[in-house]
Amino acid sequence: MNVLSIVLIILFFGLLIAIHEFGHFIAAKLMGVKVNEFAIGMGPKLFSREKGETLYSLRAFPIGGFCAMEGEGESSDDPRAFGNKAGWKRLIILVAGAFMNFITGVVLILIIMAMAGSPSMPVVTGFMPGAEDIAQTGLQPGDQFYSIDGHRIYFNNDAFIFLERAGEQVDVVVLRDGEKVDLGTIDLPYRQLTDENGNQVMKRGIYLGEFQEDTSLTLLRNTWYQAVDYVRMVWMGLGDLITGAVGLNDMSGVIGIVAVAGDVGQAGAAAAGLFGLFINILDFTALIAINLAVMNLLPIPALDGGQILFVFVGGIYRLITKKKMNEKYLGYVNAVGFFCLIALMVVVAVNDVIKLF
Repeated sequence: MNVLSIVLIILFFGLLIAIHEFGHFIAAKLMGVKVNEFAIGMGPKLFSREKGETLYSLRAFPIGGFCAMEGEGESSDDPRAFGNKAGWKRLIILVAGAFMNFITGVVLILIIMAMAGSPSMPVVTGFMPGAEDIAQTGLQPGDQFYSIDGHRIYFNNDAFIFLERAGEQVDVVVLRDGEKVDLGTIDLPYRQLTDENGNQVMKRGIYLGEFQEDTSLTLLRNTWYQAVDYVRMVWMGLGDLITGAVGLNDMSGVIGIVAVAGDVGQAGAAAAGLFGLFINILDFTALIAINLAVMNLLPIPALDGGQILFVFVGGIYRLITKKKMNEKYLGYVNAVGFFCLIALMVVVAVNDVIKLF
């Protein structure tokens, strides 16, 4: 496990949380909410300075930060308290953290693609020996996968992922000479074939992958596609968890993430030295940034999404009763949600340790 990559991912992870809280901070200031403290890091204060009504502090542990707003999760008579602002202003403040994480992920992806180039495109370059009969399905060399089983395909990895998730029969739409061609449902079964090294492998028999020349336009487009891809990966993971396709043992917490980061760093360093390590860690951080953005918007207590749900519930309550819902109820719900999340994190962390040893 690469120590440098672990240190980097811990610092980047803390930075992502700090950026998330900075989003809340900026939005709160713009919306006229009183911010009591904005902190970078957690734990004991190393440095603090009060400017205006806000205490700015640097804390000992570089694992995040927080934005303490007046009246957040509790009742306050201050007209500038978070709970006393209009619902649309509170929604902007709550969404701002996830928005900042998403933008951070997009910027990191753009940097990666500018330095290392865009991923290869899902273009069929040929068929493996023994799989030439695939041509009878209508699939031709030069075809670019556009969708597989209704899922949009942007890059080479997308094609492999959705072909892996598909059965032997696959609904395929390709781009051929710039035009979309619907091949309908075709047979692409796994079969025993001989690869270029003479090894017997179980493959579908398709050679995929074509690099493209990057321009400013293609870099921007592919950056957006990669960000959309990462959002889709998060939703797919959640869907698999809900349907039971994956279980609790397949989940990873901070320990698991750090372990994966070490493996990612080692793979990058082995492939291209420090440059490869840097690119792989940046890519991993971009994935985590977008993961944080999506997960924080889930309607779960103690997360931003739970508070967003509470804003809507409070709005409905006010329409029906003509009274404002007491913010202390949000505090109670958040407290319960927080302890449940901590319990889940402990279980997952224990599971991570067991898997490591």
